[in-house]
This record gives sequence, C-alpha cells and structure tokens, in this order.
Amino acid sequence: MSTTAQTAKESRIGKQQVAIPSGVKVTINDGVIDVAGPKGRLTAPLPKGITATEDDGKIRLRAESGDDRARHGLARALLANAVKGVTEGFTIELDIVGVGYKAELRGSRLVLALGYSHPVEFVPPPGVEIKIERKQKPGLNQYQTTLIVSGIDKQAVGQACANLHSLRRPDAYKGKGVRYAGQPMKLKPGKSAK
Repeated sequence: MSTTAQTAKESRIGKQQVAIPSGVKVTINDGVIDVAGPKGRLTAPLPKGITATEDDGKIRLRAESGDDRARHGLARALLANAVKGVTEGFTIELDIVGVGYKAELRGSRLVLALGYSHPVEFVPPPGVEIKIERKQKPGLNQYQTTLIVSGIDKQAVGQACANLHSLRRPDAYKGKGVRYAGQPMKLKPGKSAK
C-alpha cells in the first residue's frame, strides 16, 4: 500500500499519538481502553474498525479503512480527554450575574436564586464537584458569584455546565443570568426616551 493511500484513510487528529504520563496505567481491551491515574479511572470507547497499539509510553490508533476515518479522530480525542482527565481533570467557571441572584450548597445539592418565585435546586451528576466563590470580575461593577465546576470526565463537566446555563440564560439587555466566565457578551441597547 502506498504512503498516500495510508495517510488518506487516517484522520489528521486520529494519527497523532497520545502520550501516557507517568503514574497513568492504560489497558487496551476489546472495544474499550481503560485509563487509570491519580485522580481516578475512566474508559474510552474503541469503535469498530479502530485498533490501538501501545509503544514506548505512547498509544497510536489506526483506522482499518477509509470508512473509519471519522471515528478515528473521535476515538483519539476521547482517549486524550480520558488521559488528561485522570491526570489534571477539567474545570469550567460560570458567573451568576444579577441583583439578588445567588447560590449556596446544601450538602451535595446546589440551591440557586435566579429571579424566579421559587429557588431552583440542581443536583450535580456523579463525579462532578461544584464550588462557590465570590470574585471581582473585570467589566462588572460588583463581586460576582462564581460556580467552579470540576471533574475528571470532560463530557460530564460540560453537560453539567450546560444544564446550569440553561436554568437562566443571560438576558440580552442587562446580561443577567448564568454566564460562562470569560465569554464576551454583546448587550443590546435599551429603548431611550426622546
């Protein structure tokens, strides 16, 4: 098989090797890769048509045919996320902006006051931890309540943040609501009196 035919069936992301840091143990099984590290244990799926080999502290994924190219990059990304998750973990910050908007932890539950007539309760999924801090943010006049969502599973952390964000999306005029920290927001001008 020629080199161009070999590279044509491999994804640009998928052909990059995943380095295994020290302290991380990787086991390649049939259809799944187990990754264990200092922060915990995760599994990365190995789709049909993708094979994995470990050599000199690195894992290389190969696509058996051109039809497996799309899953090749996905499998490599999921494996890299699992390795990063068990070594460093993932963290996303959310800001709660608005007068009277606040959050508090009651046990494992998060209770939010978001301008509704009732408090909103949020139970984080297993493996996801939420902390509350008050931080001074640039561009905002007062201290903001910041939710720090962290965990080893990138998908679970991202989904928990998306669920929190959907509880009160930022309004277009004043930006009140649950925002992703650091994400710029363009506010609409309000109606001005003539």
